[in-house]
Amino acid sequence: MGQRTRRLDQDRGVTYVTAGNGLLVIILGLPVLAGVAGTILPAFGYLPALGGFRPTTVYLAELAGQPHILRSVLIALAAGLITTFAALAIVGTFTAGFAGTPIFARIHHLVSPLLAVPHAAAAFALAFLIAPSGLLLRLVSPELTGFTRPPDWLLPNDPLALSMIAGLVTKEVPFLFLVTLAGLPQLPLRRARQLMAALGYGRLSGFLISLWPTLYRQIRLPVFAVLVYSVSVVDIAMILGPQLPATLPVRIAHWAADHDLRMRFLASAGALLQLFVVFAAIGIWLALERLGKLALTFLTFAGTRLRKDMLPRATSGLAMAGCAAIIFSGLGALFIWSVAGLWPFPKALPGMITAKIWLRTLPQISEPLLTTVALALSASALALLIAISLLHRDGQGGNGASYKLLYLPLIVPEISFVFGLQVLAVSIGFTPAFPSVLAVHLLFVLPYVLLSLSAPWRELDPRFEQVAAGLGKPPLRVLVTVRLPLLFRACLTAFAVGFSVSVSLYLPTLLIGAGRLTTITTEAVALSAGGDRRVIGVYALVQAALPFLAFVVASLGPQLLFRNRRAMRM
Repeated sequence: MGQRTRRLDQDRGVTYVTAGNGLLVIILGLPVLAGVAGTILPAFGYLPALGGFRPTTVYLAELAGQPHILRSVLIALAAGLITTFAALAIVGTFTAGFAGTPIFARIHHLVSPLLAVPHAAAAFALAFLIAPSGLLLRLVSPELTGFTRPPDWLLPNDPLALSMIAGLVTKEVPFLFLVTLAGLPQLPLRRARQLMAALGYGRLSGFLISLWPTLYRQIRLPVFAVLVYSVSVVDIAMILGPQLPATLPVRIAHWAADHDLRMRFLASAGALLQLFVVFAAIGIWLALERLGKLALTFLTFAGTRLRKDMLPRATSGLAMAGCAAIIFSGLGALFIWSVAGLWPFPKALPGMITAKIWLRTLPQISEPLLTTVALALSASALALLIAISLLHRDGQGGNGASYKLLYLPLIVPEISFVFGLQVLAVSIGFTPAFPSVLAVHLLFVLPYVLLSLSAPWRELDPRFEQVAAGLGKPPLRVLVTVRLPLLFRACLTAFAVGFSVSVSLYLPTLLIGAGRLTTITTEAVALSAGGDRRVIGVYALVQAALPFLAFVVASLGPQLLFRNRRAMRM
């Protein structure tokens, strides 16, 4: 009887997961596949809405004839691979060298807030630091440099995309670090470290041999998401990347925004090329994985202990702290510029502080701000409801691995399917409006919300619900009155994560909104083409403040709501 009951429970759990995957197919799979189809067909000349009725390769040939198209492709490909490798190396080395130590906990608290900073705001923060008239050079000039005027340096926007890579690494390190933190509790860290130390291995080599293969398998999909994003990024490339020529995703965005509708065919061909560039990046990364596996096997059988590993450990720690220092100091530079009056180079601080820029900009920013907040609140609320529904249907409590389709919008490049969705919307006759932009935001917000909520949902003690069920309460009432109050903080945190993701979305808002729905992010990136630094500082600070406020609410909400229940405030 007991075996039959357990078998029924297992079958019910499989049924729930299958149903959840079916819902994800509808919410995530179909739009992505439709978007890819909407990119491929116009690339071959088929778009009846613009007079394309016969397949042709003319636009692919036109794409091949674009000036410096190969350089644009190679820059995007190299930047994505270098960013992913550097971020993974920093996080992996730091985790191997300091996991379980007080330094690890301090860096965790220092780096975690960086995840709330939008990519565009982080890019502006770095740009305001490293520019020829930026804060870093002002602090050391003219005493150490001799500069009395800004040097003629092409920073940011250097032709080798080094500043873009630095900005991407600064933002992707916190993401990979938090993903790694989620996988560490499933590893026998203490026992493996004691065993490897007893065998004479150093911290890095012992962790690399005993735990890294298992940990990497857990974070492999997020690593691919970082790779795909870095290869196909648009907003950071516009702010920090090279301009002549720009990276391929930026050029595609420019073609898509051209007033000549025939350029949509060229943009579709470029988006198809970007899809193959991403496939090439994934193929190269898979080859690097094989090489890494061979190197690890050689290291294991060679018996190399590598006890003297203080230098790489210290370097990884400085790199982790440096990511936080760059963004926080850059945000400080943004604030100084937003209230600066006359600030000639090389003075370290402005000669006058004024609020005139804020007073002049706030009336202009009100409409994009309301649109941004409305989109973020709506997308996060819908994503949270869907996530709770999926996890409740999953009899085992759900984990991120149960829903493989979660990573589909993160692994398929934005420019390759969002542009296709725009083409399909134009072909069908949809006009850009709030609901269509909200639907696209939901595609990107739902994976992060579900992944954020799945771990606390799974770890909740099931005995609370068992007691309620034993008292005859129906499942829905148990969910509303028992599980959700206990997971109130986790739900608010997942909501804040979704809110910050929605605020940072640039390309989906730009393409699907077609310029009719402007947000703080689209306006800030548009200003990067040559706007006033003071106005850029205002927009970037407002953009960075929105996710921060969401996380503040997520932190203080349980404190206020459950102020008389100490355990519920944790």
